[in-house]
Amino acid sequence: MPKETAVYTHGHHESVLRSHTWRTAANSAAYLVGSLKPHMKVLDIGCGPGTITADLAALVPQGRVTGVDHAPDILGTARATAAERGLDNVDFAVADVHDLDFPDDTFCVVHAHQVLQHVGDPVRALSEMRRVCKPGGIIAARDADYAAMTWYPKAPALDDWLDLYRRVARANGGEPDAGRRLKSWAMEAGLTDVTASAGTWCYSSDEERAWWSGLWADRTVASSYAERAVSGGHADVEQLRAVAAAWREWGGAQDGWFVVLHGEILCRK
Repeated sequence: MPKETAVYTHGHHESVLRSHTWRTAANSAAYLVGSLKPHMKVLDIGCGPGTITADLAALVPQGRVTGVDHAPDILGTARATAAERGLDNVDFAVADVHDLDFPDDTFCVVHAHQVLQHVGDPVRALSEMRRVCKPGGIIAARDADYAAMTWYPKAPALDDWLDLYRRVARANGGEPDAGRRLKSWAMEAGLTDVTASAGTWCYSSDEERAWWSGLWADRTVASSYAERAVSGGHADVEQLRAVAAAWREWGGAQDGWFVVLHGEILCRK
């Protein structure tokens, strides 16, 4: 049997939050935004620091958004994000997507961004998302697909990074190539009205390359991911430093380009 709760590979090091706090409904949930109505009650699973959650709350001003995360410590940051924006229709709680503490048919929309790649049983997670969604409601999920990430110029050490990350993530109980599997998982979870799509993040300008390469260089040597790579015997410190250096070298290439592909699903219950 698969583990119900996998280890979150990244943790919440500053280099990780640098990425998470950049995320908005516009750049991370555009496939869902057009389906939102002002009165809707929304559950945002894996809310992290709450930037997407706050955007969703602003888009349903007569409704309410509940943000949940498996890590209690990050919820203080999420509450501060909502407070800074003056939002009073949002609340936060600790939850495990495999066993949500909500009654059946509670929410109009159940949303998860970059969550299913990190859980031990994504089919069970989607079944729980379906359970707490109202009839006629929407289950929405978006996840990156690491094997589909691509970049230029070619850098062998970044090939090493991709191989290492996928090994560490799988050792932690996750599936780093989740994006391509979302539709399949949704169908296994009993969802029949499934619209699958894809979206991208693209980093190419000087500013974008510096930001993306810098956070991954720092994450590679200083985050929970780095600790798990070493403790799990997947890499040693010198190998991690070589990968971090490759990230910074790529970031300095004026013709540099990096694309993150995401799978997306919108499911009607």
